[in-house]
Amino acid sequence: MSAIDPRSLTTSAFSDLLGCELLRVEQGEAEVRLHLRPELRNRAGMLHGGVIFSLVDVAMGFACSSAHGFDRQSVTLECKINYLRAIGEGAVLCLARVVHHGSRTLVVEAEVRQGEVLAARAQGTFMQL
Repeated sequence: MSAIDPRSLTTSAFSDLLGCELLRVEQGEAEVRLHLRPELRNRAGMLHGGVIFSLVDVAMGFACSSAHGFDRQSVTLECKINYLRAIGEGAVLCLARVVHHGSRTLVVEAEVRQGEVLAARAQGTFMQL
């Protein structure tokens, strides 16, 4: 299946608030970028871990939708993340990929990178509604 034009898809008010930018959506994959802004920093001045987690959840959701069809919904059942590197400036890119698509659940892996540097890895389970 060819890539879906991300401009044709709607995002949520929450992902818009964070500044998530959907770059690419293909069968079971999604790529979302986020630029660090002052209001997304934690007390140490780094990109807040909750923002990184939200970026991962947004990208995983788009990956699920591209796997089961945008006419269906899915919800996060669980998600685990490992933070590997702090982000102090610039943009991060999250690539999410469905690794298992069952009849009711999907398992998705995601990586958050800044350039070649791996900043976080995550795995989540989603239920199709």
